[in-house]
Amino acid sequence: MSFFEKLKTRWGITSNWRLIKILLVFSLTGYSAVYVRKFIFPLIGIDDMTSLWIKIPVWILLITPFYYLFMVIYATLLGEKEFFFGIMKKSFSRFNRKK
Repeated sequence: MSFFEKLKTRWGITSNWRLIKILLVFSLTGYSAVYVRKFIFPLIGIDDMTSLWIKIPVWILLITPFYYLFMVIYATLLGEKEFFFGIMKKSFSRFNRKK
């Protein structure tokens, strides 16, 4: 079984075209988040010499919301909103665990 067939099985999809759209949403979302970082980091004074101990928390706090925003936009444009809302719900539920 190929990697793509495993993805289709895991995500519960049958169409190759739908798999392409989902992978395209992930690609565009990641690219857009990195692109936004190129503008935000210099605005707040983070450059190449800044410690990773500063860069990583700033990335998580500032860029992650943009990532989810782009994901919703691209998923809606490509008609995969329901699939990605399920992924986002699962992702956000990890923050809400009760012991």
